[in-house]
Amino acid sequence: MRIQVVHCHPLVTGYNHALYEAIVETLKANGHDVVATDLYREGFQPAMTERERQTYMEETYDYSAVAGYADTLKSVDGLILCFPHWWFSMPAMLKGWVDRVWGPSIAFDYDPKDRHLEPALRNIRLFGVVTSYGSPWWVVTLFAGNAGKKVLMRGMKPLCAKGARSFYMAHYDMDHSTAESRQAFLEKVRARVARL
Repeated sequence: MRIQVVHCHPLVTGYNHALYEAIVETLKANGHDVVATDLYREGFQPAMTERERQTYMEETYDYSAVAGYADTLKSVDGLILCFPHWWFSMPAMLKGWVDRVWGPSIAFDYDPKDRHLEPALRNIRLFGVVTSYGSPWWVVTLFAGNAGKKVLMRGMKPLCAKGARSFYMAHYDMDHSTAESRQAFLEKVRARVARL
C-alpha cells in the first residue's frame, strides 16, 4: 500500500516523534510505499488564506497553495495521523492542514443545489490515528467526552473516506507516564502497524 504518515509536533527529541519514526520504519520494513509528512519540518502554513475561504464552498475551491499536499492525499491508499492532543484537540498546525487540504473537490464534493457533501477520498482504504493525551483516560472520555476522537473517527473518516478500515491508538496520562509505559505503547503501535 501507499501510505501517508502525517506527523505534527514541534520537537524531534520527544516521544511523539519517536512514535512517528516507529510508524514510518515499520511500514517501510513491511514493504509499504511511505509518504512521510512532517508538518513542522516542512514549514506547513496552517492559516487558511483569504482566497481559499472565498472559494471554499464554490465548485472551484482554489487550493493551489496546498496543491502538493492535496495531490498526495488523493494518491495514497492509506493515511495515518501521528500527533498529541492538546486541550483535548489536535494541534493548530494539524487542524490547519485539515482545514486547507481536506477541502471541496479534494476530500469531499459539495453540491450547492441541494447542499450535501459526498465523500471524495475513495482512494483511502485505511485511516489510522496514533496519539497521546496528557490527561488520564477517564478525564478525556468521561469528563471531556473525547471530542478529538469524535472529530476524527465520526467526522473526518465517514464524511471524507467512507468505508475505510480504521484504528485509533492513544497513550493516555502522558503527564504521569513512565519510560516503561511509553515503551509498551510504542511496541503496541509497532505491532499494530506491522499487521497492515
